[in-house]
Amino acid sequence: MGPKSSKKVTMFPPLKPEVHARLEYAVLDIFSHSDFHKANIRDVAKRASVSFSTIYKHFGSKERLVFAFVDGWLAKLTERIVDHLQGIEDLKEKLRKVLWVQLDYYERNPHLGRILFMTLPMATWMADDTFQQKKMINLYLEVLKKGQDEGILNPGVRAGVLLDFMLGLVQRSFVMWIQRGQKESLAAQANAFFEMVWRAIANPVEPADQAQAEAAP
Repeated sequence: MGPKSSKKVTMFPPLKPEVHARLEYAVLDIFSHSDFHKANIRDVAKRASVSFSTIYKHFGSKERLVFAFVDGWLAKLTERIVDHLQGIEDLKEKLRKVLWVQLDYYERNPHLGRILFMTLPMATWMADDTFQQKKMINLYLEVLKKGQDEGILNPGVRAGVLLDFMLGLVQRSFVMWIQRGQKESLAAQANAFFEMVWRAIANPVEPADQAQAEAAP
């Protein structure tokens, strides 16, 4: 794993909301349609009608600019997941809802999906703290580990592997949805996708059978 980004950016007064909004639109538009390495801060500055020096003072680099906005967009996704899980007790339905929320979010925000899954240089992002998405990942892992502890999910692999399996499905599904011309609703396929996922991650031994086997002399 590459070294973590340690560059410190001097703190400046927060951007005005209207400036932040223009930058957000520019970053979404430019980096969802352009090669990441060819696009630059000057492109964003021109599109957003914001000075190059203002952007550089606040973010320090093209990478930090994009990662900062990606971090904010993923924070909104995490909030949506938390909201949708309220009142759901059944583990299977929790995981079903989490998958649906992600697919629905990227369908509603395809520019973000393009940046995350198609244009962002993964090795560079992995070296940045924003890649970790601790709140979202910990939320996911908490649900998965609880399922394993209760004997509902496959205990033979780490919870992190189950998470990788589910997130990998989201990424591949989005990329091929774009490739195929976005002809079908991505979120509408969530139930079909989830039933396949559930068969793969569910404990092949029913909890009752497992308890009986552990109790046998």
